[in-house]
Amino acid sequence: MAKEGHSSLKALMGAIPAAAKNQPPVDSWDPPYCGDIDMRIAADGTWYYQKSPIRRPALVKLFASLLKREGDRYFLVTPAEKCGIIVDDAPFLAVDMRVEDSDHGKALRFFTNVGDEVLGGPDHALRFERQADTGGLVPYLHVRRGLWAKLTRALFYDLVDLGEERVVDGVRMFGVASRGVFFPMAPADRLEGIA
Repeated sequence: MAKEGHSSLKALMGAIPAAAKNQPPVDSWDPPYCGDIDMRIAADGTWYYQKSPIRRPALVKLFASLLKREGDRYFLVTPAEKCGIIVDDAPFLAVDMRVEDSDHGKALRFFTNVGDEVLGGPDHALRFERQADTGGLVPYLHVRRGLWAKLTRALFYDLVDLGEERVVDGVRMFGVASRGVFFPMAPADRLEGIA
């Protein structure tokens, strides 16, 4: 249930110190919970406030920098308050990818809809979840602080094109590697319909 009053978009923006707007130390802030606000991140990455899309990219990027996850809940956090929001799937969307060389072999650099640049590997894992209705896979990338980005369908096809087979725990798996880490998608003998 949304708690109205001072927990509004304007109040959140006013509580952010100007110096912290680029890289706010969200993990070190422990303000009181002020209830939920009518903000939602849709499965396609669109941010809504009071059921209207937020059209200003700079504002979306600012709110994304204030996002914190605690268990299964998502909050916008400032030094003064913590407000709950709804996230339909993953809070971010990975929209572009570049393949690079690194000291550990091929490296996959991802770009999100909110301006994050993430190099897949030990600190930024890829995971693949099977859809219950179709059996296909949905790919996700760890961005920061327990926050994940869902990859667009086009990026998933690009990953499949880069895929390779490796034996993992005695099972031949199909997956993709980045910076020396192999991320299995599915058993190699069960690839039909993964994309």
